[in-house]
Amino acid sequence: MSNNLLKGKRGIITGALDENSIAWKVALKAHEQGATFVLTNAPLAMRLGTIKQLAEQTKSEIIPADATNVEELTNLFTKSQEVLGGKIDFVLHSIGMSPNIRKNIPYTELNYDFYMKSLDISALSLHKMLAVAYKLDALAKEGSVVTLTYIGAQRVFPFYTDMSDAKATLESIVRNFGYHYGKKNKVRVNSVSQSPTKTSAGNGIKGFAEFFDLANMQSALGNASADSCADYCITLFSDYTKMVTMQNLFHDGGYSTTGVSMEMMDKL
Repeated sequence: MSNNLLKGKRGIITGALDENSIAWKVALKAHEQGATFVLTNAPLAMRLGTIKQLAEQTKSEIIPADATNVEELTNLFTKSQEVLGGKIDFVLHSIGMSPNIRKNIPYTELNYDFYMKSLDISALSLHKMLAVAYKLDALAKEGSVVTLTYIGAQRVFPFYTDMSDAKATLESIVRNFGYHYGKKNKVRVNSVSQSPTKTSAGNGIKGFAEFFDLANMQSALGNASADSCADYCITLFSDYTKMVTMQNLFHDGGYSTTGVSMEMMDKL
């Protein structure tokens, strides 16, 4: 159902790989709520996914960009303003990847070249995007930037390995850049800490299926779906959250504040 929450707003949505990805759901919801936006992803990810289908559904243009490359990000923000006809009101940063996880390398034996790639792709890419937009003055006054994170930034999940460090860095960037961008022109920067979600990225983590079920038992409301996460992101892009910034917002059905559930007790 559309309430035109984003009517007249212009955006950039990163990371839409396929219909299971949260970014894909956000794009559909943003379109439904009246926004216009460009879609972007790294060229390799675009070849693996079905982003062209999403672009057709949402009447959006695709601008390829490697989020770790400042030159390509500069082109992204410059061209996006040209395509959309003005400054950007909202940005979704939905980017994360760990070569160490993909190769099942445990935390105690990390490949440090892979580790640096994890940090660059999953965390520093947000800083680079914000720095480019800041320099170009590309974001509109009272704009909103949302990035997706996970509670592994605060708690130990052995299977999450170096992504825990990357997400902790990501959330620090949210706080620090959020301060500077808020002072500049009241742009909000927040992270959404989502439940385990059955996306292509999530399913690639060893032991994910078992943990998904465990988290579902632990959460008072159960795991939050990708669709409900997209709804939450839309509210953060809207004018109803103009004073929310520099926050890590848990969207996890209560998992983050539950010590142990009765379902878990009964299982044990």
